[in-house]
Amino acid sequence: MITTSGLTKVYRSRGREVTALDGVDLHVREGEVYGVIGQSGAGKSSLIRCVNLLERPTAGTVTVAGQDLTALAGRGSRASRELRRARSRIGMVFQHFNLLSTRTVQDNVELPLEILGTPGRERSRKALELLDLVGLSGQAKAYPAQLSGGQKQRVGIARALAGDPKVLLSDEATSALDPETTRSVLQLLRDLNRQLGLTVLLITHEMDVVKSICDSAALMENGRIVESGTVSELLATPGSELAAALFPVSGDASGDDRTVIDVTFNGDAAARPVISQLSRTYNIDISILGAAMDTVAGRQVGRMRIELPGGYEENVVPIGFLREQGLQLDVLGQEPLLLTGGAK
Repeated sequence: MITTSGLTKVYRSRGREVTALDGVDLHVREGEVYGVIGQSGAGKSSLIRCVNLLERPTAGTVTVAGQDLTALAGRGSRASRELRRARSRIGMVFQHFNLLSTRTVQDNVELPLEILGTPGRERSRKALELLDLVGLSGQAKAYPAQLSGGQKQRVGIARALAGDPKVLLSDEATSALDPETTRSVLQLLRDLNRQLGLTVLLITHEMDVVKSICDSAALMENGRIVESGTVSELLATPGSELAAALFPVSGDASGDDRTVIDVTFNGDAAARPVISQLSRTYNIDISILGAAMDTVAGRQVGRMRIELPGGYEENVVPIGFLREQGLQLDVLGQEPLLLTGGAK
């Protein structure tokens, strides 16, 4: 649904150049919720603004729903009209709501429909329908100043849906909200994704956002995507920075002659007493140095850092046992080739 190829954005000011995007290749499949995460300055906002061409890329292409938007940029009046039509099918939710304070909630939702030239009665019907969809049917005549932060963001989401978009872009939409409100807005985005078949691309610096609703994710650093995939794939990838950030575990070996392993439990394996079975089967004293567990995309997922007595060579059999249970292993200090079940 969304594909960028070699996407580059260079900002020039007073003789200086800053590369915000450096050859970004991104593929978001139709109907999924895709999260792009990274620290401030990683290039996340530039990426999402280039996807709908609010920012014109310096190089590369952006394709949405099979249409190359970059081919329409700056190519005459006809191309400009086609670009505007293409943009109308891409909804955008902003961090700071961007509501007009002098307009009612309903009027704010109607604004993009006014721009599109939709007749008044149809605008009103559509706006009230969308407000009901986001749980604000009773606030149509209220003004933004009378709303909470979560309600304002729901208005912003309703406005973004006014043009019946196939794609919804979310630019740090929950970063200004408290944790409880964040959860409710994220659940709304997930519900809309399922009910309307929306493809959602969101950027965030919060791992909990990715953990809560994302099917796939990408990690950005210095204008580049350094890691990407479905959340389940990332959790199964030894040495994954995203997996480690989603489920951080820590703890140092108690001595030199020890083997420390990060174990990822995914799906059914999360409910099985694998560690206790290992201890009983091989009569091993196992130390648990750290653990983290949560629900991702409806599945229980966890990571645990354990310590086994003895060096790696002395623990080949116990490590093989864990692999046979379908667990992903990251043996600290070993090369990735040795870390996954089925590795040869």
